[in-house]
Amino acid sequence: MAAEWPRISLREAGVSLIDCDHRTPPSSDIGYPYIAIPQIKRGRLDLSDVRRISHEQFMEWTRKAVPTSYDVVLSRRCNPGETAFVPPGLKCALGQNLVLLRADGKRVFPPFLRWMVRSPDWWEQVGKYINVGAVFDSLKCADIPKFELPLPSLAEQRAIACILETLDDKIELNRQMNETLEAIARAIFKSWFVDFDPVRAKGEGRASCLPKRIADLFPDRFDDSELGEIPAGWRISRLGREAVTVLGGTPSRAEPAYWRGDIPWINSGKANEFRVVEPSEFITQEGLDTSATKMLPSRTTVIAITGATLGQVSLTEIETCANQSIVGVIGTDALPSEFIYFWVKEHIEDLLAWQTGGAQQHINKNNVNDMPVICPNEGVIAAYLALVRSGFDRIKACCNDSLALSTLRDTMLPKLISGELGIPSVRTAWQPVPAGVG
Repeated sequence: MAAEWPRISLREAGVSLIDCDHRTPPSSDIGYPYIAIPQIKRGRLDLSDVRRISHEQFMEWTRKAVPTSYDVVLSRRCNPGETAFVPPGLKCALGQNLVLLRADGKRVFPPFLRWMVRSPDWWEQVGKYINVGAVFDSLKCADIPKFELPLPSLAEQRAIACILETLDDKIELNRQMNETLEAIARAIFKSWFVDFDPVRAKGEGRASCLPKRIADLFPDRFDDSELGEIPAGWRISRLGREAVTVLGGTPSRAEPAYWRGDIPWINSGKANEFRVVEPSEFITQEGLDTSATKMLPSRTTVIAITGATLGQVSLTEIETCANQSIVGVIGTDALPSEFIYFWVKEHIEDLLAWQTGGAQQHINKNNVNDMPVICPNEGVIAAYLALVRSGFDRIKACCNDSLALSTLRDTMLPKLISGELGIPSVRTAWQPVPAGVG
Protein backbone atom coordinates (compact mmCIF):
# COMPACT_ATOMS: atom_id res chain seq x y z
CA MET A 1 0.00 0.00 0.00
CA ALA A 2 0.97 3.67 -0.21
CA ALA A 3 2.51 3.79 3.25
CA GLU A 4 4.90 0.97 2.26
CA TRP A 5 6.12 2.71 -0.88
CA PRO A 6 9.18 4.91 -0.39
CA ARG A 7 9.09 8.51 -1.54
CA ILE A 8 12.24 9.24 -3.47
CA SER A 9 13.38 12.01 -5.78
CA LEU A 10 13.42 11.64 -9.54
CA ARG A 11 17.21 11.87 -9.39
CA GLU A 12 17.41 9.01 -6.88
CA ALA A 13 15.02 6.99 -9.03
CA GLY A 14 17.32 7.21 -12.02
CA VAL A 15 15.16 9.65 -13.97
CA SER A 16 17.37 12.09 -15.85
CA LEU A 17 16.41 15.51 -17.18
CA ILE A 18 17.59 16.65 -20.60
CA ASP A 19 17.04 20.29 -21.49
CA CYS A 20 16.11 21.52 -24.97
CA ASP A 21 17.78 24.06 -27.24
CA HIS A 22 16.52 27.56 -26.44
CA ARG A 23 16.07 28.61 -30.04
CA THR A 24 13.71 27.76 -32.87
CA PRO A 25 14.75 26.01 -36.11
CA PRO A 26 13.35 26.99 -39.50
CA SER A 27 10.31 24.99 -40.55
CA SER A 28 10.13 22.61 -43.48
CA ASP A 29 7.28 21.32 -45.64
CA ILE A 30 8.33 17.75 -44.86
CA GLY A 31 10.58 16.21 -42.27
CA TYR A 32 10.58 15.42 -38.57
CA PRO A 33 7.98 16.67 -36.07
CA TYR A 34 9.18 19.61 -33.96
CA ILE A 35 7.34 19.29 -30.66
CA ALA A 36 6.18 22.54 -29.02
CA ILE A 37 3.95 23.23 -26.02
CA PRO A 38 0.67 23.13 -28.02
CA GLN A 39 1.40 19.51 -29.00
CA ILE A 40 1.05 18.38 -25.35
CA LYS A 41 -2.57 17.35 -24.94
CA ARG A 42 -4.05 15.03 -22.33
CA GLY A 43 -0.85 13.08 -21.78
CA ARG A 44 -0.18 12.46 -25.49
CA LEU A 45 1.57 14.26 -28.32
CA ASP A 46 -0.91 15.70 -30.83
CA LEU A 47 0.84 15.93 -34.19
CA SER A 48 -2.14 17.17 -36.20
CA ASP A 49 -0.75 20.73 -36.54
CA VAL A 50 2.90 20.07 -35.73
CA ARG A 51 5.70 21.98 -37.47
CA ARG A 52 8.24 19.96 -39.43
CA ILE A 53 11.99 20.40 -39.63
CA SER A 54 14.58 19.07 -42.08
CA HIS A 55 16.95 16.16 -41.42
CA GLU A 56 19.82 18.60 -40.92
CA GLN A 57 17.85 20.61 -38.35
CA PHE A 58 16.70 17.40 -36.65
CA MET A 59 20.31 16.29 -36.19
CA GLU A 60 21.20 19.73 -34.80
CA TRP A 61 18.25 19.89 -32.38
CA THR A 62 18.78 16.36 -31.04
CA ARG A 63 22.47 16.70 -30.24
CA LYS A 64 21.73 16.44 -26.52
CA ALA A 65 19.35 13.52 -26.90
CA VAL A 66 17.01 11.89 -29.39
CA PRO A 67 13.60 11.39 -27.75
CA THR A 68 12.92 7.68 -27.47
CA SER A 69 10.03 5.38 -26.56
CA TYR A 70 8.36 6.26 -23.24
CA ASP A 71 10.48 9.32 -22.59
CA VAL A 72 8.30 12.05 -21.08
CA VAL A 73 8.10 15.53 -22.59
CA LEU A 74 7.55 18.13 -19.85
CA SER A 75 6.49 21.75 -20.28
CA ARG A 76 8.32 24.20 -18.00
CA ARG A 77 6.38 27.34 -19.00
CA CYS A 78 2.88 28.45 -20.04
CA ASN A 79 1.38 25.23 -18.63
CA PRO A 80 4.19 24.09 -16.31
CA GLY A 81 3.94 20.48 -15.23
CA GLU A 82 1.93 19.25 -18.22
CA THR A 83 3.43 16.16 -19.82
CA ALA A 84 3.13 13.78 -22.75
CA PHE A 85 4.97 10.55 -23.47
CA VAL A 86 6.89 9.70 -26.63
CA PRO A 87 5.14 6.77 -28.34
CA PRO A 88 7.21 3.90 -29.77
CA GLY A 89 8.49 4.60 -33.26
CA LEU A 90 8.20 8.39 -33.19
CA LYS A 91 11.27 10.40 -34.17
CA CYS A 92 10.93 14.02 -33.11
CA ALA A 93 12.78 17.04 -31.75
CA LEU A 94 11.85 19.22 -28.77
CA GLY A 95 10.99 22.91 -28.85
CA GLN A 96 11.73 25.71 -26.42
CA ASN A 97 10.59 25.53 -22.78
CA LEU A 98 10.34 21.73 -22.96
CA VAL A 99 12.53 19.17 -21.25
CA LEU A 100 12.85 15.42 -21.57
CA LEU A 101 12.52 13.02 -18.63
CA ARG A 102 14.10 9.60 -19.15
CA ALA A 103 14.03 6.61 -16.80
CA ASP A 104 17.08 4.34 -16.86
CA GLY A 105 14.88 1.33 -16.02
CA LYS A 106 16.68 0.33 -12.83
CA ARG A 107 14.13 1.74 -10.41
CA VAL A 108 11.46 3.16 -12.71
CA PHE A 109 9.89 1.08 -15.48
CA PRO A 110 9.93 3.53 -18.46
CA PRO A 111 6.25 3.05 -19.45
CA PHE A 112 5.29 3.72 -15.81
CA LEU A 113 6.96 7.15 -15.87
CA ARG A 114 4.16 8.64 -18.01
CA TRP A 115 1.67 7.81 -15.26
CA MET A 116 3.87 8.98 -12.38
CA VAL A 117 3.88 12.46 -13.88
CA ARG A 118 0.08 12.64 -14.03
CA SER A 119 -0.58 11.69 -10.42
CA PRO A 120 -1.77 14.01 -7.61
CA ASP A 121 1.68 13.62 -6.02
CA TRP A 122 3.25 14.99 -9.19
CA TRP A 123 1.03 18.07 -9.16
CA GLU A 124 1.75 18.56 -5.47
CA GLN A 125 5.46 18.76 -6.36
CA VAL A 126 4.74 21.12 -9.26
CA GLY A 127 2.92 23.40 -6.82
CA LYS A 128 5.79 23.21 -4.38
CA TYR A 129 8.47 24.24 -6.88
CA ILE A 130 6.51 26.52 -9.21
CA ASN A 131 7.98 29.97 -9.83
CA VAL A 132 5.22 32.54 -10.20
CA GLY A 133 6.13 35.10 -12.85
CA ALA A 134 4.64 38.34 -14.11
CA VAL A 135 3.85 36.79 -17.50
CA PHE A 136 4.32 33.03 -17.14
CA ASP A 137 4.68 30.65 -14.26
CA SER A 138 7.60 28.28 -14.73
CA LEU A 139 9.63 25.37 -13.39
CA LYS A 140 13.43 25.45 -13.11
CA CYS A 141 15.45 22.60 -14.58
CA ALA A 142 17.45 22.43 -11.36
CA ASP A 143 14.30 21.83 -9.27
CA ILE A 144 12.58 19.11 -11.30
CA PRO A 145 15.01 16.29 -10.34
CA LYS A 146 14.19 17.08 -6.69
CA PHE A 147 10.51 16.10 -7.12
CA GLU A 148 9.74 13.36 -4.56
CA LEU A 149 7.18 10.76 -5.52
CA PRO A 150 6.03 7.40 -4.08
CA LEU A 151 7.66 4.52 -5.94
CA PRO A 152 6.10 1.02 -6.14
CA SER A 153 8.20 -2.02 -6.93
CA LEU A 154 9.10 -2.65 -10.55
CA ALA A 155 6.61 -5.53 -10.70
CA GLU A 156 3.82 -3.30 -9.44
CA GLN A 157 4.89 -0.56 -11.83
CA ARG A 158 4.61 -2.99 -14.75
CA ALA A 159 1.10 -4.05 -13.76
CA ILE A 160 -0.10 -0.49 -13.15
CA ALA A 161 1.35 0.68 -16.47
CA CYS A 162 -0.33 -2.18 -18.31
CA ILE A 163 -3.78 -1.48 -16.80
CA LEU A 164 -3.66 2.24 -17.54
CA GLU A 165 -2.08 1.83 -20.95
CA THR A 166 -4.75 -0.68 -22.00
CA LEU A 167 -7.45 1.88 -21.22
CA ASP A 168 -5.51 4.69 -22.87
CA ASP A 169 -4.81 2.67 -26.00
CA LYS A 170 -8.53 1.97 -26.47
CA ILE A 171 -9.23 5.70 -26.13
CA GLU A 172 -6.57 6.40 -28.76
CA LEU A 173 -8.00 3.70 -31.04
CA ASN A 174 -11.43 5.35 -30.76
CA ARG A 175 -9.86 8.71 -31.64
CA GLN A 176 -8.23 7.26 -34.73
CA MET A 177 -11.48 5.55 -35.73
CA ASN A 178 -13.35 8.85 -35.37
CA GLU A 179 -10.72 10.66 -37.40
CA THR A 180 -11.16 8.12 -40.21
CA LEU A 181 -14.97 8.22 -40.10
CA GLU A 182 -14.94 12.02 -40.13
CA ALA A 183 -12.52 12.11 -43.06
CA ILE A 184 -14.71 9.73 -45.09
CA ALA A 185 -17.87 11.74 -44.47
CA ARG A 186 -16.13 15.03 -45.19
CA ALA A 187 -14.67 13.66 -48.43
CA ILE A 188 -18.18 12.72 -49.62
CA PHE A 189 -19.50 16.14 -48.62
CA LYS A 190 -16.70 17.99 -50.42
CA SER A 191 -17.05 15.88 -53.54
CA TRP A 192 -20.82 16.42 -53.77
CA PHE A 193 -21.35 19.92 -52.41
CA VAL A 194 -18.08 21.80 -52.94
CA ASP A 195 -16.36 20.28 -55.97
CA PHE A 196 -19.61 18.99 -57.57
CA ASP A 197 -17.83 15.89 -58.91
CA PRO A 198 -21.02 13.94 -59.78
CA VAL A 199 -22.34 16.88 -61.85
CA ARG A 200 -19.05 17.35 -63.69
CA ALA A 201 -18.80 13.63 -64.47
CA LYS A 202 -22.36 13.56 -65.79
CA GLY A 203 -21.92 16.73 -67.84
CA GLU A 204 -18.70 15.43 -69.41
CA GLY A 205 -20.22 12.03 -70.16
CA ARG A 206 -17.79 10.25 -67.86
CA ALA A 207 -18.73 7.15 -65.87
CA SER A 208 -19.59 7.98 -62.27
CA CYS A 209 -18.23 6.08 -59.33
CA LEU A 210 -21.68 6.39 -57.74
CA PRO A 211 -24.48 3.85 -58.14
CA LYS A 212 -26.80 4.82 -60.98
CA ARG A 213 -29.72 5.51 -58.63
CA ILE A 214 -27.61 8.15 -56.85
CA ALA A 215 -25.91 9.54 -59.95
CA ASP A 216 -29.35 10.09 -61.53
CA LEU A 217 -30.21 12.50 -58.67
CA PHE A 218 -27.62 15.02 -59.90
CA PRO A 219 -28.09 17.41 -62.84
CA ASP A 220 -25.70 17.41 -65.80
CA ARG A 221 -25.04 21.15 -66.02
CA PHE A 222 -24.42 24.28 -63.96
CA ASP A 223 -26.12 27.61 -63.39
CA ASP A 224 -24.44 30.87 -62.40
CA SER A 225 -24.91 32.15 -58.82
CA GLU A 226 -23.33 34.57 -56.34
CA LEU A 227 -21.06 31.70 -55.27
CA GLY A 228 -20.08 30.94 -58.86
CA GLU A 229 -21.30 27.92 -60.78
CA ILE A 230 -23.69 25.63 -58.90
CA PRO A 231 -25.59 22.55 -60.08
CA ALA A 232 -28.68 23.42 -62.12
CA GLY A 233 -31.85 23.41 -60.04
CA TRP A 234 -30.02 23.96 -56.77
CA ARG A 235 -30.30 27.35 -55.10
CA ILE A 236 -28.36 29.71 -52.87
CA SER A 237 -29.88 30.85 -49.59
CA ARG A 238 -28.72 32.13 -46.20
CA LEU A 239 -27.92 29.91 -43.24
CA GLY A 240 -30.34 31.81 -41.01
CA ARG A 241 -33.22 31.11 -43.43
CA GLU A 242 -32.60 27.38 -43.75
CA ALA A 243 -31.55 26.54 -40.18
CA VAL A 244 -32.22 27.79 -36.65
CA THR A 245 -29.43 29.90 -35.12
CA VAL A 246 -29.20 30.46 -31.38
CA LEU A 247 -26.90 32.84 -29.47
CA GLY A 248 -25.93 31.61 -26.03
CA GLY A 249 -25.85 33.39 -22.69
CA THR A 250 -24.53 33.09 -19.15
CA PRO A 251 -26.54 33.10 -15.91
CA SER A 252 -25.32 35.62 -13.34
CA ARG A 253 -22.30 34.36 -11.45
CA ALA A 254 -23.47 36.44 -8.50
CA GLU A 255 -26.45 34.12 -8.01
CA PRO A 256 -25.41 30.74 -6.55
CA ALA A 257 -28.94 29.46 -7.16
CA TYR A 258 -28.27 29.59 -10.92
CA TRP A 259 -25.32 27.18 -10.82
CA ARG A 260 -24.51 23.55 -9.91
CA GLY A 261 -27.80 22.23 -11.16
CA ASP A 262 -28.41 19.43 -13.63
CA ILE A 263 -28.64 21.32 -16.95
CA PRO A 264 -25.49 21.10 -19.13
CA TRP A 265 -23.87 24.43 -20.15
CA ILE A 266 -20.78 24.92 -22.31
CA ASN A 267 -18.33 27.76 -22.85
CA SER A 268 -16.60 28.62 -26.10
CA GLY A 269 -13.62 26.41 -25.27
CA LYS A 270 -15.80 23.40 -26.07
CA ALA A 271 -15.93 24.49 -29.72
CA ASN A 272 -12.24 23.58 -29.84
CA GLU A 273 -13.06 19.91 -29.16
CA PHE A 274 -13.74 17.29 -31.83
CA ARG A 275 -17.20 16.65 -30.38
CA VAL A 276 -18.96 18.08 -27.33
CA VAL A 277 -19.72 15.08 -25.14
CA GLU A 278 -19.67 16.67 -21.70
CA PRO A 279 -20.51 20.14 -20.38
CA SER A 280 -18.19 22.81 -19.04
CA GLU A 281 -20.50 23.30 -16.06
CA PHE A 282 -24.08 22.70 -14.97
CA ILE A 283 -26.75 25.32 -14.35
CA THR A 284 -30.17 25.17 -12.70
CA GLN A 285 -33.58 25.57 -14.28
CA GLU A 286 -33.77 28.99 -12.65
CA GLY A 287 -30.45 29.93 -14.25
CA LEU A 288 -31.76 28.83 -17.64
CA ASP A 289 -35.04 30.70 -17.25
CA THR A 290 -33.50 34.00 -16.11
CA SER A 291 -30.64 34.23 -18.65
CA ALA A 292 -30.29 34.54 -22.41
CA THR A 293 -28.99 31.01 -22.82
CA LYS A 294 -31.21 28.47 -24.58
CA MET A 295 -31.14 24.72 -24.97
CA LEU A 296 -29.44 23.27 -28.04
CA PRO A 297 -30.39 19.77 -29.17
CA SER A 298 -27.83 17.04 -29.70
CA ARG A 299 -25.96 17.35 -33.01
CA THR A 300 -26.05 21.14 -33.09
CA THR A 301 -23.17 22.83 -34.90
CA VAL A 302 -21.52 25.26 -32.47
CA ILE A 303 -19.33 28.15 -33.62
CA ALA A 304 -17.06 30.18 -31.31
CA ILE A 305 -17.62 33.82 -32.27
CA THR A 306 -15.08 35.65 -30.11
CA GLY A 307 -11.90 35.29 -28.08
CA ALA A 308 -9.05 32.81 -28.45
CA THR A 309 -11.33 30.16 -29.91
CA LEU A 310 -12.84 32.44 -32.59
CA GLY A 311 -13.76 30.37 -35.65
CA GLN A 312 -13.57 26.98 -33.96
CA VAL A 313 -16.41 24.64 -34.94
CA SER A 314 -17.71 21.54 -33.21
CA LEU A 315 -20.80 19.37 -33.00
CA THR A 316 -22.71 18.66 -29.80
CA GLU A 317 -23.47 15.06 -28.92
CA ILE A 318 -25.45 16.08 -25.85
CA GLU A 319 -28.38 18.39 -25.25
CA THR A 320 -26.87 21.51 -23.73
CA CYS A 321 -27.01 25.29 -23.55
CA ALA A 322 -24.07 27.61 -24.20
CA ASN A 323 -22.55 30.96 -23.30
CA GLN A 324 -22.69 34.17 -25.31
CA SER A 325 -19.46 33.39 -27.15
CA ILE A 326 -21.17 30.59 -29.05
CA VAL A 327 -23.73 30.54 -31.82
CA GLY A 328 -25.49 27.21 -32.27
CA VAL A 329 -26.83 26.22 -35.69
CA ILE A 330 -29.63 23.65 -35.51
CA GLY A 331 -30.27 21.52 -38.57
CA THR A 332 -33.62 21.08 -40.33
CA ASP A 333 -35.10 18.51 -42.72
CA ALA A 334 -33.98 20.63 -45.68
CA LEU A 335 -30.45 21.13 -44.34
CA PRO A 336 -29.67 18.51 -41.67
CA SER A 337 -26.92 18.93 -39.11
CA GLU A 338 -24.61 16.50 -40.94
CA PHE A 339 -24.68 18.94 -43.88
CA ILE A 340 -24.47 22.18 -41.89
CA TYR A 341 -21.52 20.98 -39.81
CA PHE A 342 -19.31 20.38 -42.85
CA TRP A 343 -20.61 23.43 -44.72
CA VAL A 344 -19.54 25.70 -41.86
CA LYS A 345 -16.16 23.96 -41.52
CA GLU A 346 -15.49 24.23 -45.27
CA HIS A 347 -16.45 27.93 -45.35
CA ILE A 348 -15.33 29.16 -41.93
CA GLU A 349 -12.72 31.48 -43.47
CA ASP A 350 -15.47 33.24 -45.43
CA LEU A 351 -17.38 33.74 -42.19
CA LEU A 352 -14.30 35.05 -40.39
CA ALA A 353 -13.81 37.64 -43.14
CA TRP A 354 -16.64 39.56 -41.44
CA GLN A 355 -14.92 39.76 -38.09
CA THR A 356 -14.65 43.16 -36.42
CA GLY A 357 -13.27 44.58 -33.19
CA GLY A 358 -10.06 46.04 -31.85
CA ALA A 359 -8.11 44.06 -29.28
CA GLN A 360 -10.56 41.15 -29.46
CA GLN A 361 -11.88 40.22 -32.88
CA HIS A 362 -15.36 38.75 -33.15
CA ILE A 363 -18.24 37.88 -35.41
CA ASN A 364 -21.91 37.90 -34.42
CA LYS A 365 -25.11 35.95 -34.90
CA ASN A 366 -26.15 38.15 -37.83
CA ASN A 367 -22.95 37.19 -39.64
CA VAL A 368 -23.82 33.54 -39.14
CA ASN A 369 -27.39 34.16 -40.32
CA ASP A 370 -26.11 35.92 -43.47
CA MET A 371 -23.68 33.16 -44.37
CA PRO A 372 -24.46 31.95 -47.93
CA VAL A 373 -25.35 28.28 -48.16
CA ILE A 374 -26.12 26.02 -51.10
CA CYS A 375 -29.41 24.11 -51.03
CA PRO A 376 -29.34 20.84 -53.02
CA ASN A 377 -32.49 19.05 -54.07
CA GLU A 378 -34.25 16.80 -51.58
CA GLY A 379 -33.17 13.55 -53.21
CA VAL A 380 -29.46 14.39 -53.04
CA ILE A 381 -29.73 15.36 -49.37
CA ALA A 382 -31.52 12.07 -48.61
CA ALA A 383 -28.83 10.08 -50.45
CA TYR A 384 -26.08 11.96 -48.62
CA LEU A 385 -27.67 11.22 -45.23
CA ALA A 386 -28.04 7.55 -46.12
CA LEU A 387 -24.28 7.40 -46.67
CA VAL A 388 -22.96 9.47 -43.76
CA ARG A 389 -25.43 9.35 -40.88
CA SER A 390 -24.34 5.90 -39.68
CA GLY A 391 -20.76 7.21 -39.56
CA PHE A 392 -21.86 10.17 -37.46
CA ASP A 393 -23.68 7.75 -35.15
CA ARG A 394 -20.57 5.60 -34.86
CA ILE A 395 -18.50 8.67 -34.00
CA LYS A 396 -20.94 9.51 -31.22
CA ALA A 397 -20.70 5.97 -29.84
CA CYS A 398 -16.89 6.08 -29.90
CA CYS A 399 -16.90 9.48 -28.16
CA ASN A 400 -19.17 8.22 -25.40
CA ASP A 401 -17.08 5.05 -25.05
CA SER A 402 -13.90 7.14 -24.74
CA LEU A 403 -15.53 9.42 -22.17
CA ALA A 404 -16.42 6.43 -20.01
CA LEU A 405 -12.94 4.93 -20.43
CA SER A 406 -11.17 8.20 -19.64
CA THR A 407 -13.32 8.64 -16.54
CA LEU A 408 -12.38 5.12 -15.43
CA ARG A 409 -8.69 5.72 -16.21
CA ASP A 410 -8.60 9.07 -14.41
CA THR A 411 -10.38 7.58 -11.41
CA MET A 412 -8.09 4.58 -11.22
CA LEU A 413 -4.83 6.44 -11.84
CA PRO A 414 -4.43 8.16 -8.45
CA LYS A 415 -5.66 5.08 -6.61
CA LEU A 416 -3.19 2.79 -8.39
CA ILE A 417 -0.27 5.22 -8.18
CA SER A 418 -0.85 5.79 -4.45
CA GLY A 419 -1.40 2.11 -3.65
CA GLU A 420 -4.97 2.72 -2.46
CA LEU A 421 -6.11 0.26 -5.12
CA GLY A 422 -4.01 -2.89 -4.75
CA ILE A 423 -3.18 -5.46 -7.42
CA PRO A 424 -3.41 -9.02 -6.04
CA SER A 425 -0.59 -11.43 -6.85
CA VAL A 426 1.06 -8.89 -9.07
CA ARG A 427 4.55 -10.34 -8.71
CA THR A 428 3.67 -13.69 -10.24
CA ALA A 429 0.37 -13.32 -12.06
CA TRP A 430 0.71 -10.28 -14.28
CA GLN A 431 3.89 -8.72 -15.62
CA PRO A 432 3.27 -7.86 -19.30
CA VAL A 433 5.63 -5.58 -21.15
CA PRO A 434 4.20 -2.97 -23.60
CA ALA A 435 5.35 -3.13 -27.20
CA GLY A 436 8.67 -1.50 -27.86
CA VAL A 437 10.05 -2.07 -24.35
CA GLY A 438 12.59 -4.78 -23.62
